[in-house]
Amino acid sequence: MPVSNSRFSFWRPSRPLIEQATGRRLARRVLPDWKREQGRAFALGLFPALLVLAAITLGPTLYLIVTSLTPLDPVHPHSAADFSDPAGNYRALLADARFLNSLHVQLKLSATTVILQLALGLGVALLLKCALTRLEAVRTAFILPMVLPPIVVAVVWKVIFTPDVSPMHRALTAIGLPVHSLIANPDTALAAIAVADTWEWFPFTMLMVLAALQMIPGEPIDAARIDGAGRLALFRYILLPYIRPTLVVAGLFRLIDSIKAFPLIYVLTNGGPGTATEVTNYYAFVESVQFLLLGLRQCDRDLDGDRRLAAELAYRPPWRRSAAR
Repeated sequence: MPVSNSRFSFWRPSRPLIEQATGRRLARRVLPDWKREQGRAFALGLFPALLVLAAITLGPTLYLIVTSLTPLDPVHPHSAADFSDPAGNYRALLADARFLNSLHVQLKLSATTVILQLALGLGVALLLKCALTRLEAVRTAFILPMVLPPIVVAVVWKVIFTPDVSPMHRALTAIGLPVHSLIANPDTALAAIAVADTWEWFPFTMLMVLAALQMIPGEPIDAARIDGAGRLALFRYILLPYIRPTLVVAGLFRLIDSIKAFPLIYVLTNGGPGTATEVTNYYAFVESVQFLLLGLRQCDRDLDGDRRLAAELAYRPPWRRSAAR
């Protein structure tokens, strides 16, 4: 309160203001200590899990990298320590026409399956969103292919693509449209695998898009309808901007999984006819299991990991991650 004294006047803070200022200084001293202890507790809690994760991921990864630098051969155990030509496996791999063909086949299979799964998943999700109450039971049926073991899915499609026992081939023959075995024809074998893979995994995209559609607020949709927007304009200018991040994430997940495709190819075509369906994973399997070229196989696995990392960085580069933080 102001106090007068002949010629000067000064202001003396009251006791409550002094106590508040003192409390704030104490809080500033105590709060960093509390945050430090909280961070230490989080670090101690995460350390065991990070240690186990490093043991089961970094250890095998380092082993693969080291092995790819050697001409490892089970018949000659001493070859595991032979580092005389570290880049030999990589040179042989890049000079192998069969490996380059597997890259081309992998690219076609990944592009086809990802596009089909995104398109089919988006279409089914929009259909379920429009008639959610009437198709509640059908939604569960759409999920069944995704929860089946991959080997079961492969056997089911093996039956479908075998003309002697296939209901599809018998139906087409009955209506006068006989079709030869799709998986025995080099021109259609890869497309047949793409259809089977799309049938198995489009429910994943459908579920993600359906969840995103259900999170869209109703006000923009109602306003667009009042303004006279049609269904196409409603989807293009209202729905698509909301679900575009979900489509990108779903496409990234499916792209990474498509690089790991193996059971369908192993059961349906065994990499054939010829090398028409031999992707990089199957090429690595043939080189390591049939020819016992383990060093070359680890080299292929390293390149396969680089492709997955490139797919992840294409979605979110390091500078975008640092900017987000």
